Amino acid sequence: MHIVTNARRNQAKLMPEAPFPSTRADRVETLLDQCPMAAQTPLVDASAMTDGMTLWVKDERPRMGLGSFKALGAAYVIARQAADVTSTPDATTLTGRTFVTASAGNHGLSLAAGARVFGARSVVYIADTVPDSFEHRLQDYGACVVRKGADYAASMEAARAAAEDQGWTLLSDSSWKGYTDLPFVLMEGYLQMAAEAVAQCPAVPSHVFLQAGVGGLAGAVAAYLRQAWGDVPQIIVVEPEAAPALQSSIVAGSCVFAEGPDSVMGRLDCKEPSLIALNGLARDADHFLTLDDKDVTALLPRMAAQGLATTASGGAGLAAALHRDVSDMLGLDGTAQCLCFLSEVAE
Repeated sequence: MHIVTNARRNQAKLMPEAPFPSTRADRVETLLDQCPMAAQTPLVDASAMTDGMTLWVKDERPRMGLGSFKALGAAYVIARQAADVTSTPDATTLTGRTFVTASAGNHGLSLAAGARVFGARSVVYIADTVPDSFEHRLQDYGACVVRKGADYAASMEAARAAAEDQGWTLLSDSSWKGYTDLPFVLMEGYLQMAAEAVAQCPAVPSHVFLQAGVGGLAGAVAAYLRQAWGDVPQIIVVEPEAAPALQSSIVAGSCVFAEGPDSVMGRLDCKEPSLIALNGLARDADHFLTLDDKDVTALLPRMAAQGLATTASGGAGLAAALHRDVSDMLGLDGTAQCLCFLSEVAE
């Protein structure tokens, strides 16, 4: 476990070649109002799990029937593109278009679901290590699944090459130099859960814990919470000890690749941050915290017992809020009011 206080808070953009995250939650809400599956997810009072502090958990497991906050990402980009074509998009609006990505989890499902709704084709590259069950789920949503590469980075490189060769639209949930436009819109979709949380919280939290891989969820939510709540909450970004890409980049003052072993927090096991998310979190986050795999897995049964069953990735932020050492480091006492995001269903 390692915590770094962000010395770049409220300073100039860290990565000039990338934008800050969007805060236009109104654009998301307007589009989602047209979707029959777009119901608000609950805010759960989980204070019974603590030693006296208030704990709210934004539960993203029911999001649009896809089991994850990522339902608000790729599917939102595709819906936005369909709405740009016509004010009355339907199942034929994007016929002839192909969206391609690499995925080790829920991002691919979001892309496949969005493409199917508007008549587009979806191609999802997965690494050799991805379970067959996930391949079958993608196929159930109409995706063409291609296994390529030993890890996520290799499958993403294959997806990038296919997009270039075939004239397909690459839709990644990360951003890098020269590729920021679509990830900017994708992160904008995540603002919906932040806007709902702001409306649902009975009071402004003192601490917000946001788990991060490339940083899309954390960057989008932090940007919106700063707009809504100003400097009041301390925002803590939580990463696996094996993949401290954001923490290392903040320390270095530039985007760096974090080398480390595989983590059980597979959705968060990302060695290179999204540039958009890095810009936003360098400006908006107060602390960057890493947790060891055992720090998170030890708390999963406790979450499940309270009706909050999730994966190590989905519960990393909540695990940080519940960890005694973190409480001591951040001074979480009976007056603390914490907000966490449960980001996916248990596997």
